Amino acid sequence: MRRLPWLHRMDHLNRWETGMARAAQFAEYGDPDVLKLVDAPPPTPGPGQVRISVRAAGVNPIDWKIVAGFMREQIPLQLPAGTGSDVAGVVDEIGSGVTEWTIGDEVLGVSATPSFAEYAVAGAGDLVRKPDGMSWEVAGSLAGAGGTAYTVLQKLGVRAGDTLLVHAAAGGVGTFAVQLATARGARVVGTASERNHEYLRSIGATPVDYGDGLIDRVRAAAPQGVDAVLDASGRGEIPMSIELTGDPARVLSLVAFDAADTGIQLHVGGAGSVLGEALRELVTLIDRGRLTVAVSRTYPLEEVVAALDESRAGHLNGKIVIVP
Repeated sequence: MRRLPWLHRMDHLNRWETGMARAAQFAEYGDPDVLKLVDAPPPTPGPGQVRISVRAAGVNPIDWKIVAGFMREQIPLQLPAGTGSDVAGVVDEIGSGVTEWTIGDEVLGVSATPSFAEYAVAGAGDLVRKPDGMSWEVAGSLAGAGGTAYTVLQKLGVRAGDTLLVHAAAGGVGTFAVQLATARGARVVGTASERNHEYLRSIGATPVDYGDGLIDRVRAAAPQGVDAVLDASGRGEIPMSIELTGDPARVLSLVAFDAADTGIQLHVGGAGSVLGEALRELVTLIDRGRLTVAVSRTYPLEEVVAALDESRAGHLNGKIVIVP
């Protein structure tokens, strides 16, 4: 049962008076229900960082994978730990050396501490200003999937006139990749189940079904050939993707780590050193009406387990967002 807003505010004030704030943490790896809400001291920004009072935090598949322990080699953690990296909120404390932000600024980006919490710390350069007309839910949904899609297109060298094939085009990264590629003047063919075909058409992709005969359907949809492939699916399409492009270097997977010996590119996720430019392009395209972000569902922080369960099930087109 969701609490009344005024009760939430009273709880928040009581915890703040004792120097505590709510955060979702897990003390062991497992299903999302290992996440528990705890009262913990809010993080303190170090040099070059700011603290954010979190208004929205987007959920990405990597979040439940971290909790499950699937990423423990790539992202070693000392338990108990939290998760969440997409963040939007209000700057409420500034670390030394920060000149670009002031207390009260509304920002969005990637956090350095877990964002499924009332407060998170972020590097000053990992944030951009939230436009006045952008909702908190959309602002909190951009950095992870959008930044990954931007980086993937850079690595693949997608440009105007290219044809890009996106496997799992209706997913979180896929929907950003479709729209960013079409904004660059590329043509996009996207694989998806039939129920998502109309949605893909609405964001600029030519949809094709998964399953047997996929390579023939792609060739029919793109008779001029395929220049680059993004695999966000992991359904075993790497061999056909290489066949379509004729060059494994023009194929990039977010999930097929066992395909490294084929010569394709692999990308764990995120935007890395190009985060700032990725966020600026995403915000600009949204402002110009050339990119839309569908938010399917929001959850309060106390329902973080349900949010990650829904992300793991993978049945939604749009983003899932936690609103502390």
